[in-house]
Amino acid sequence: MTAGPSPFSALRIGPLALRNRFIKSATNEGMAKGGVPSKLLANWHGRLAAGGVALTTVAYCAISPDGRTFVDQVTLDEASLPDLRALTEAVHHEGGAVSAQITHGGCFTFIPELTTPRPLSASGGFNKVGIMSGRFLRRAMDEADMERIAGEFAAAAQRARAAGFDAVEIHMGHGYLLSQFLSPLYNKRRDAYGGSVENRARFPAQVLRRVLDAVGRDLAVLCKLSITDGVAGGNTAEDGAAIARIVEREGAHMLVLSAGMNIESITTMFGSSFPKENRGRPANPVIAVAMFIQSLTEPKDVVFKELYLLEHARKIRAAVTMPLAYLGGVESLANVQQALGEGFDAVAMGRALIFDADLVNKFQSHEVEKSGCIRCNRCVTMMYTPGGTSCVLHEPNDAGLNAVPARAVDVV
Repeated sequence: MTAGPSPFSALRIGPLALRNRFIKSATNEGMAKGGVPSKLLANWHGRLAAGGVALTTVAYCAISPDGRTFVDQVTLDEASLPDLRALTEAVHHEGGAVSAQITHGGCFTFIPELTTPRPLSASGGFNKVGIMSGRFLRRAMDEADMERIAGEFAAAAQRARAAGFDAVEIHMGHGYLLSQFLSPLYNKRRDAYGGSVENRARFPAQVLRRVLDAVGRDLAVLCKLSITDGVAGGNTAEDGAAIARIVEREGAHMLVLSAGMNIESITTMFGSSFPKENRGRPANPVIAVAMFIQSLTEPKDVVFKELYLLEHARKIRAAVTMPLAYLGGVESLANVQQALGEGFDAVAMGRALIFDADLVNKFQSHEVEKSGCIRCNRCVTMMYTPGGTSCVLHEPNDAGLNAVPARAVDVV
């Protein structure tokens, strides 16, 4: 391992220049009631930029109403543009850059109405997510569906540009639509879009190509990938490396490395178990049942370790030369320096920045060397509460992030 670049040195991603190597990873915020981006959401991302983050990512911006997983999610349509412009202006005012994570949920959806009788996916048949949503069957997309949805991704990227975003992140992980094509857990096709890794990646690659053609000269185009599905029968890290080579071949400006699936392997994603009790219990009974069913499939007592995805991520680094953002268990300045020393170009952080939006500035001033986040994962379900995503160890301030320690919070 070499010393690597300074975490506080500038970085270029395609047409975008970043002030340092820190990215706020996309973590669903729960601050878009009825799909309308709120002032709270704008302040939340502005606060992250003020805290030193170079690029903050607005989580799950659906490319169409059907692409949402929940009703209270941003849809990148014309109606959302004024509110999203306020958000991007808040980030730019603090010297940061901002990315829109553009996504379609496929058969992973809990919205009450769709324009199709069954949710779309790579393959048809039984929809295991439908045990939670009541949609027990999914429909395999045909080439006309693929053409339409690829166009919706491109149009959403163009609207992101119009709203002032500096980048878009195409979500290819965690069990959403593009991941459903990539993963053999969901993709059982026998045509040119199924079977081999090359075939399973064909439609996601088409989406990437369309987005690059639409905005790639003006915006950085990132892709978020589950390196491994983290479950038997799913993609391995070797499959992830093969997919990364395809993404590099198509010309993406950066790959953000994640892992796991929302239903099958969420502990792979977060690197630790979820608590039985949670301060932010969802009021929606469908979501509550979904969480309970999902918990039954997860391994128990998974103990967090720093840089928990590094072994998998090294295989991606060895496979491609394109810029990579390491994600997974970055807690300290030493972790950041190690990731950069191993050849990653940036680090993406979630929980540590929800705990302390000023963490990057504190790292730079050496006020702190390590985050105080205890990885209890309770912030994950806080997105379902009226105030949206926040750390249960703090009382949220009017920017939606953390100001002062909470007086009485059970963190066991």
